[in-house]
Amino acid sequence: MLTTDWVKAPQTDSRRLMVVLHGLGDSIEGYRWMPQMLDLPWLNYLLVNAPDDYYGGYSWYDIYGDADVGVERSRRMLFGLLGELEAGGFPPGETVCFGFSQGALMTLEVGARYPRRLAGLVGISGYVHQPESLVQALSPVARQQRFLLTHGTRDPLLPIAPVRRQVARLREAGLDIEWHEFEKEHTIAGEEELEIIRRFVAGCFGTYLLNRKLTTS
Repeated sequence: MLTTDWVKAPQTDSRRLMVVLHGLGDSIEGYRWMPQMLDLPWLNYLLVNAPDDYYGGYSWYDIYGDADVGVERSRRMLFGLLGELEAGGFPPGETVCFGFSQGALMTLEVGARYPRRLAGLVGISGYVHQPESLVQALSPVARQQRFLLTHGTRDPLLPIAPVRRQVARLREAGLDIEWHEFEKEHTIAGEEELEIIRRFVAGCFGTYLLNRKLTTS
């Protein structure tokens, strides 16, 4: 079962939404900083806890068990959540999915397989589960989705070299992936990386960053 918590946009009439998926052992509590730091007043946030308990946090699949079964189960749950959101007035075309680490894996699963086009998909410090199987199962709209993927060159948990190969395979299959590498470990590289995310999300909605002033020195 997924548990969720809303952070509503200051612009109360906005239907624009980011669904936030945490990494292994984390929870929605690890992402309460995001609305303030991204500073996009027209964006709602739905913070999501993965379904499995994991040492005080949560997991999207059992890393010691059958990953295929767990990933498929969590993907079905996220598909169901997106359907519920659409019924509640948040359509896929106004929804961005964001994930970190294991959450980025699930974001890629959603973006590649979901039958409706989303506004965009952001995966940070993640990886691809079964790349060849994923390529074979691409939805009819997968090549129309917009992906932003980032990774750290010093990531000790998920070394970048295999992830580069996975991303190259997805690009070869026709996925539209914007890729950035940062000199970082298994984390978000501060404002430098947040600005990449901010601009990508704003671009997904065809809007300017109205609340940010561009200055020149």
